[in-house]
Amino acid sequence: MALRFDILTIFPGLFTGFFEHGIIRRAQTTGLVTVNTHDLRNFTHDRHRTVDDRPFGGGEGMVLKPEPLAEALINLGIGPKSRRPQGDGTKVVLLSAQGTPFSQPIARELATCNRVVFVCGRYEGVDERINELYCDMELSIGDYILSGGELAAAVVLDATMRLIPGVLGNEASGEFESFGQADTSITTDVEGVPRSQHGSGGLLDYPHYTRPAEFAGLKVPQVLLDGDHQAIRQWRREQQLRKTLANRPDLLESAALSKADQQLIAKLKSE
Repeated sequence: MALRFDILTIFPGLFTGFFEHGIIRRAQTTGLVTVNTHDLRNFTHDRHRTVDDRPFGGGEGMVLKPEPLAEALINLGIGPKSRRPQGDGTKVVLLSAQGTPFSQPIARELATCNRVVFVCGRYEGVDERINELYCDMELSIGDYILSGGELAAAVVLDATMRLIPGVLGNEASGEFESFGQADTSITTDVEGVPRSQHGSGGLLDYPHYTRPAEFAGLKVPQVLLDGDHQAIRQWRREQQLRKTLANRPDLLESAALSKADQQLIAKLKSE
């Protein structure tokens, strides 16, 4: 059975040339892989086909709204994680600067799936409730800034596809041509780099939320609605530390940490 890739993006045209050449074209022609792009704007219902909104709690930039993403996923037959049958062979992957570094072992894991769905972030990222409700993985491909998750999705797709038996002809070549037995990893983006490298003191970014204030039974954290800017700053710092500890603990070694940060990290580790 072919491994099916689905890509949710506001710029489906970015993938056109990539899919028409080389190994990925041959993999599709031989029926080993199918690739489908889906325009997120097709799942909006207003005149302007709006896919983004301002973040709760203030801050620069815009955040991808949860409703179009959820509708697109449901249209693909993918419900929330809590309702999905276990072992269905589907992985939903969010490409994010705050994600776990993509690596060859992760590519091997994805190559065993029946279906991989990529959610491409843009602007300041994706409303965190989509990650919480639908995404099985949050991956990053490198500590640098990109305009969105499309290039990251192409990288993960390419690395994964090469490990599917028959795609390269010699099934062993994909395993040994570059990495051999080494567990070598690269780090990723949504928009490229963790805000860690540009203005967050060496840490990953905090979660973003936009309208509506309640979505699929999940509410925006109350602290972001109360207008207490000091409390918002404290909450965002805690979330940065929490996400960095979970996804990129290596960044903590060189991050600019206060005594309060260090105490909070110790508390998070004890949890």
